[in-house]
Amino acid sequence: MRVRAWLIGIIVTIVAVVVGAVGADFGSAIYAEYHLARTLRAQARLGFDPWVGILGFPFAPQAMRHRYKEVELKANGVDRPVIGKAMLEATLYSVDLTNTSWLVRPGVPLPVGRLESRIIIDSTHLGRYMGINDLIVEAPPKETNDATGGTTESGISSSIGLVFSGTPKSAGFDKRVSVSVDLSMSGPQQTTLVMTATGVSTGPNTENRQVPTDKVAAVLAAFSKRLPGQKLPFGVAPDREGARGSDVIIEGIGEGLTLDLSEFTV
Repeated sequence: MRVRAWLIGIIVTIVAVVVGAVGADFGSAIYAEYHLARTLRAQARLGFDPWVGILGFPFAPQAMRHRYKEVELKANGVDRPVIGKAMLEATLYSVDLTNTSWLVRPGVPLPVGRLESRIIIDSTHLGRYMGINDLIVEAPPKETNDATGGTTESGISSSIGLVFSGTPKSAGFDKRVSVSVDLSMSGPQQTTLVMTATGVSTGPNTENRQVPTDKVAAVLAAFSKRLPGQKLPFGVAPDREGARGSDVIIEGIGEGLTLDLSEFTV
């Protein structure tokens, strides 16, 4: 009985130590995330605290090495040129903190091994800009019907053959219709999102509505727009456009960069 009680005591002590260590680790990570959120808010002139996630467990060894494996930054409802509001995202890999501390300090350059930068435009704001207030955006049918999702690792569809559905009243057509749309970027700094409607779409996962021949050109023109001013967080050049859910996403990837947090909202 004494041996059993002794073993139970040891086990309880070990469990308590482990639970305490895990709790301390999570607490430190939460504090670091909060500190980074406040710093990003001030540096990028946001009106609210963005969402910050420092990924990878345990956190303490990362802090001790002054290097975070992966950091996610997300800010929803950010004021943007032309479109009004959009969501900004950035995923930072191999974040080097040797010039600061285990906490990211204001104004200190932040070297990263890799950066994924995104602008996410929801169909509501995009539809208002296009004059199609009931706009719905979907991935290309071949990807939607693919059991694997047919998307990249970041969850973005291809840029060819997206399905835009809505009522193009500017074309004199007062019924919902679906069209196939290709996305691309243009302009001197590749900051203009170009939406090119290529044809009326019918069949599954569409409005399945034909358009009279004399209305086709006007309907396609209503869904073909250019959206300027879409500069990615930290000024990364875009290299992918597509859809995720009912959002249009512009993404760029950079390697071996040194970031200034104030440029998150450039």
